[in-house]
Amino acid sequence: MPSSVFISSTPSFLPPNPRPAPFPALPTLGVNLTRGGVGRSGSPPRRTWKCCSSPEEKPSSLQQRQKNPPRSSSSRKSEPEIDPVGFLSRFGISHRAFAQFLRDRYKALKDRRFDLYSRFIDMRDSASGYEILGMHRHRQHRVDFMEWAPGARYCSLVGDFNGWSPVENSAREGHLGHDDFGYWFIILEDKLRDGEEPDEYYFQEYNYVDEYDKGDNNINAEELLKKMNDDYWEPGEVWSRKSRMEMVAKLYEQMFGPNGPQTEEELGQLQDAETRYNQWRRASNFGPNDHPRFEVIDKGNKFDVFSVIGDPVSTAKFKAKKPPLDYWVEMRKGRRAWLKKYIPAIPHGSRYRVYFNTPEGALERVPAWATYVQPEADGKEAYAVHWEPPPEDMYNWRYKKPKLPKSLRIYECHVGISGSEPKISSFNEFTSKVLPHVKSAGYNAIQLFGVVEHKDYSSVGYKVTNFFAVSSRFGTPDDFKKLVDEAHGLGILVFLDIVHSYASADESVGLSLFDGSNDCYFQTGKRGHHKYWGTRMFKYGDVDVLHFLLSNLKWWIAEYHIDGFQFHSLPSMMYTHNGFSTFTGDMDEYCNQYVDKDALIYLTLANEMLHELYPDIITIAEDATFYPGLCEPTTQGGLGFDYWVNSSVSEMWLWLLENVPDQEWSMNKIVSVLLSNQLNRHNMLLYAENHNQSISGGRSFAEILFRKTDEHISGSDNLLFRGSALHKMIKLLTFTMSGSAFINFMGNEFGHPNRIEFPLASNKYSFALANRQWDLLMTDLHKQLLNFDKDMMRIDESHNILSSGPPNVHHISDSNMIISYKRGQLLFVFNFHPTTCYKTYTIGVEEAGEYQLILDTDEASYGGHGLLRGDQYLQRTSTKRADGFRNSLEVVLPGRSAQVYKLTRILTT
Repeated sequence: MPSSVFISSTPSFLPPNPRPAPFPALPTLGVNLTRGGVGRSGSPPRRTWKCCSSPEEKPSSLQQRQKNPPRSSSSRKSEPEIDPVGFLSRFGISHRAFAQFLRDRYKALKDRRFDLYSRFIDMRDSASGYEILGMHRHRQHRVDFMEWAPGARYCSLVGDFNGWSPVENSAREGHLGHDDFGYWFIILEDKLRDGEEPDEYYFQEYNYVDEYDKGDNNINAEELLKKMNDDYWEPGEVWSRKSRMEMVAKLYEQMFGPNGPQTEEELGQLQDAETRYNQWRRASNFGPNDHPRFEVIDKGNKFDVFSVIGDPVSTAKFKAKKPPLDYWVEMRKGRRAWLKKYIPAIPHGSRYRVYFNTPEGALERVPAWATYVQPEADGKEAYAVHWEPPPEDMYNWRYKKPKLPKSLRIYECHVGISGSEPKISSFNEFTSKVLPHVKSAGYNAIQLFGVVEHKDYSSVGYKVTNFFAVSSRFGTPDDFKKLVDEAHGLGILVFLDIVHSYASADESVGLSLFDGSNDCYFQTGKRGHHKYWGTRMFKYGDVDVLHFLLSNLKWWIAEYHIDGFQFHSLPSMMYTHNGFSTFTGDMDEYCNQYVDKDALIYLTLANEMLHELYPDIITIAEDATFYPGLCEPTTQGGLGFDYWVNSSVSEMWLWLLENVPDQEWSMNKIVSVLLSNQLNRHNMLLYAENHNQSISGGRSFAEILFRKTDEHISGSDNLLFRGSALHKMIKLLTFTMSGSAFINFMGNEFGHPNRIEFPLASNKYSFALANRQWDLLMTDLHKQLLNFDKDMMRIDESHNILSSGPPNVHHISDSNMIISYKRGQLLFVFNFHPTTCYKTYTIGVEEAGEYQLILDTDEASYGGHGLLRGDQYLQRTSTKRADGFRNSLEVVLPGRSAQVYKLTRILTT
């Protein structure tokens, strides 16, 4: 048989005959598609089609995290053993019903993965819907739009660009415009300018970023294709094909000559294969160093014709060849050529909506995947804004993401209320004024809530309407990119408070009744509505809803370089009663009929996807029900979070401040709450107070402490001193005793005294309390509180308190109101007594030596009395036994004060 390989002169990646550019297959067909055109961050264009990921695109294996084992159960080289009830065994928990629930949940998780991978190939594609859904510029002078609306009968785009006409730009009939899963596809062709001729080649591409590209050199396509063939194929491997039988005819002529037999009778008896093969070899005139690509070894046996030995030299030479795609780029023209020939189909900044014809009538909606939205305001209807700035206006990232710190000190903030003036502050104002303060205060991460687009500003941003858009009331998408980039330049991580537990019930701008049906994104009936908040509940068991939510998480990382997420209000989604029930800690409460298994599976998939694709991502669970296994690996029956928020500590402090006289505080109860829930304690995120204490009619601790004038305070007590002292002690004890991470709400570090009130009808839509009074830092009290907070952060920076193991609490006295414990290398002593100052109080210590006082809440620079003298900052142990230790310290403890000691010198006996 001949060694030459037949191939048409037309390159394999081109169709044989010119025809209109092909539509990309819809995402539900199991084909991985990547949108053409320029990435939103200015990345080079990518190929329109790809049927498999390139090696550099494959997710890297999970790196070992600081505390937590790998969370993803996807296939990797070192796959951890899967045990759906593993964490129960590790903690010695024996509960048959919950163990069976975990096994059933794992089986359902495998089925859900199968459903996802049947549609989207793998986890990466399952979370990459934003690459094709929504509006994207294609390299072939057009804009592609795709939307999911299974309940619609007709879909089109309306906007400024077409005079809001519902018939000018619609999805085509048939599968290329609408598939069986409800995905609609619309192409907006760029308009040819007057006097310009259409492109000679239908496959002409444009680079929309660079002014000029290689194709601007007017390369002739025929010459280019010839050069591609000449460079790639060997002589004789390619020829022009004139008919389907040409290859057969040529092979026949090689075997029998130009006047070979024409019938079976003329053919006669064929020679054996080896003889024919040897004749062909001799006729081919191979040189001494030239061999056929394959050798056929025929020894007369029945199947010897299949005994083929390849020539390693020619095989290696063939494998070394690369597809001639580099020449394809030679034809791509630049931005200037595109603008000269075409008018953009939809210019940057154009307003648009999606139009549906449904069984209930015609509807106009803001697209679900829109990346920039103007919510309804001043009586105007909401609309999306096409965001495609010219290259010179695109934001260029300057800084790399910071490395994960050893411990997280998170600064929680809301952009809109971050300014001093009674107005909505912007991203740019936050970047220039608040970020430097966060850095100087010693925090290494910010957590933003209210950033995702929402129609109702008074909802604090939790009633999200457009999940892929930053709130336009704060600025543009590029303004938010600058905020994140500048934070990274300061070494600050950026976390987003993501709301996937419910969505706004608004129909005009949100997802409710998006395509005219009640079951597009949300549950039907009562399950589809939050019992108390009037929001809509997602249908977590639907593959397309999972595709939407998973893609939303990946979008914020890919587009805005977000470093982590706090998943807001998990009880709203994990339970059909939305968490509004009494929890006693009985394990039956976590596996009964009120638990939403589909929601738990989504959280598992979300954590697996995030940690597999982005090993350094941080996920935080906001859950007040103490759900077991929140931070356990998904391979061991957990949900895979890195941290969980313990709100019970803050609730305890609020209850004590408002209901219990100072002298009646129980030290044992305080410690028991701080050390409670041992199952999830190692990944616990604590706070003394966050925004919940200041919003929705609440009061901040500073407002309670500095304005309280009831019977709990004696007449001789100094109100400001008491408030300042307790403010510092509460924060220091919460910060250092048990948590692995700490969060503080904007302004609480300096004792902001006012609550927060967003503009409402009840306050006549006033912004008077929707801000932060930064000018308070000019006063002594608030400046001193900030100084203390900074030094508290520095202690963790230098001694890694939060990343240390659990504390050794060795002294608790309710009568003396004293708490003492050691964590890491530091000794902490607290005196909560409102009146008693202990001149010599004995505290047991394990190591004999000299202990240096490194932090004292009673220092004058922190607003204290400064009762300790300079010679009392260094204490030496005695051999007096105390608290079960052989050594002890005699320390001076002023009333309402806390001290932190460090062992600086060890004494040997």
